[in-house]
Amino acid sequence: MNEFWLAFVPLFVAVDAIGVVPIFLSLTEGLETQRVRAVIVQSVITAASVAVAFLAFGPALLSFLGITVPDFMIAGGLLLLAISLSDLLTGEKKQREPDPESLGAVPIGIPLITGPAVLTTCILLANTYGKTITAGAAVINVALAGVLFWFAGPITRLLGRTGTKTISKVASLFLAAIAVMLVRRGIFEAIVAAGR
Repeated sequence: MNEFWLAFVPLFVAVDAIGVVPIFLSLTEGLETQRVRAVIVQSVITAASVAVAFLAFGPALLSFLGITVPDFMIAGGLLLLAISLSDLLTGEKKQREPDPESLGAVPIGIPLITGPAVLTTCILLANTYGKTITAGAAVINVALAGVLFWFAGPITRLLGRTGTKTISKVASLFLAAIAVMLVRRGIFEAIVAAGR
């Protein structure tokens, strides 16, 4: 159970559902309640499916390309660091004009819920805690994002725009710290592997 929480927390930070809530609200503004709920269901199914599929086939792809775990830890850590610094320094997550029919799948499901940070974190956690635990943690985090979107209006009214941005900034700071840790561990493991 302890391993589950060790996998859950980095994924919770990577998903950053509270930080995505304002974007979700702006993308679904003007839609009927029933349509918004359909968008939420579509986004959760898409995000969870992509995360699990990447967990299943990502490691085989890395092996085929000759990429070692330390290589991926360093590259993944640098990517997470870039994403977190972008969120910390610019303040707004990138978004594009969506297609109303596929709004839940793109851009909400991918890349707002399951983006590069989540996919990278999944692969790195699977190497440490196993695919089953990591997949469970990823699916539960995606489901939590769906619950937050379901109650997005009241949550935003409760926290305010400043509150949601503050929480998103803190999450980005934790993500930056996790990224630095991954780079450090990747370099250490690469040095150990080279010395064998």
